[in-house]
Amino acid sequence: MADRPYDPTQHPRRPLPRDKETEDERLLQSFEELEHIGKDSWRVFRIMGEFVEGFEEMGQIGTGVSFFGSARVKSNDPMYQACVDTARKLGDAGFSIITGGGPGMMEAANKGAQMAGVPSVGCNIELPFEQMSNPYLDHSIDFRYFFVRKTMFVKYACAFVIFPGGFGTMDELFEALTLIQTSKVRNFPVVLFGSEYWGGLLQWIRETMLVEGKIADDDLDLMFVTDDPVAATAHIVEKHDAMVAAGRSTFRRRKTD
Repeated sequence: MADRPYDPTQHPRRPLPRDKETEDERLLQSFEELEHIGKDSWRVFRIMGEFVEGFEEMGQIGTGVSFFGSARVKSNDPMYQACVDTARKLGDAGFSIITGGGPGMMEAANKGAQMAGVPSVGCNIELPFEQMSNPYLDHSIDFRYFFVRKTMFVKYACAFVIFPGGFGTMDELFEALTLIQTSKVRNFPVVLFGSEYWGGLLQWIRETMLVEGKIADDDLDLMFVTDDPVAATAHIVEKHDAMVAAGRSTFRRRKTD
């Protein structure tokens, strides 16, 4: 285990050459931009291979909790330590920890996982700039396609813990809520950590989305807001154990002392 957290300032992001495209960018090119018909068809095999590799790697980690949050947070931010504590407590409760593998909140969660002695997993993504993996990973898996990576975050986790973050964090939050709302996944706890940070968004959801009938009253219960690592852990453990007892989940936590 590394002694000191990864410092992103020591590994600046370097832009790729202008003619360098990511696989996601190539996949999302409009039909008019494709050089020839059939190019996308052959890309299906690469996508399939990435799913197979992800399933094989992730299938070994046990019951996981996926953590999300800003990559820009430094180790002296109070939220960083709160994330370490939350991941460690969930690890002590028997859950593996899954992140995007990068710095900031992802690093904090992986650090907490290693402190607890549970699998610490990073699902990294190809970007137009380098994202260095943090030094607290037991398993690091690289993905070319966002949608393949996002499948792993949900498929191999029984809960999400979402710390303050930017667009990527919001994307994961609302994708999870959409999957739960539409019953694509069931009994899946979503913990929002940091009541002050999430307060404005939640107020808008209540006073605009709910008032205008865009969501139902029950949809507000899909999120659990807290500032306490103990409360976050207790909420996930309670929900998970209830699902297992009811036979609605095949996930089993690792045995703890």
